[in-house]
Amino acid sequence: MREDELATRVVDHYAAARDDPEVRLEEPYDADGRRGVVDAYVRLRTPERVDHVIELKADAAVRRATGANEVLRQYRRMERYFHADDRHALRPKLGRTEPGARYLLLFAPTPTCVHHVATHRSLYGSVDVAARVEDVPAVRTVAFLTGLDGDPADLGMASVNGDAPFGSEAFLDAVPPESRLAESLRGVDDDLVEFP
Repeated sequence: MREDELATRVVDHYAAARDDPEVRLEEPYDADGRRGVVDAYVRLRTPERVDHVIELKADAAVRRATGANEVLRQYRRMERYFHADDRHALRPKLGRTEPGARYLLLFAPTPTCVHHVATHRSLYGSVDVAARVEDVPAVRTVAFLTGLDGDPADLGMASVNGDAPFGSEAFLDAVPPESRLAESLRGVDDDLVEFP
């Protein structure tokens, strides 16, 4: 599975599940001379603006990376500098109760990605969910994509950095039984994860 396939499913999901999303792929940012590109940038109105800043990882990216530290360094760089760019700046709003930004690191549900995350589960699991963009609350999510083969509106995630750590009973219960993720989990060495 390639990242462009993941990006296509993400775009299709937001088009099917949300009213009037503003979706941009390969969105550049530049803050204080620190340039980068995020795989997908989605701006929603709920009715307040909520940004979804998405980094996608498929097999090729995982194989090229020197390890989880490199993947997380890229993710943290995105988080640190994306909204620091004036073109993407978030402004606080009185009465905001929901996060203004969601930073997503999403892995393909392939054996290669599952093995990578399983091997480095403590690093990915240590990513704190709560974040801030100056005075605006934000959320960090590290997850596998689920529902890639179904209706685009049903695209989902199985988070590894929330209340259900990778490999835990709660995480495994959240995995759709006949999904690509379930199949990949079954194929991983039992020493890394036991999946029924």
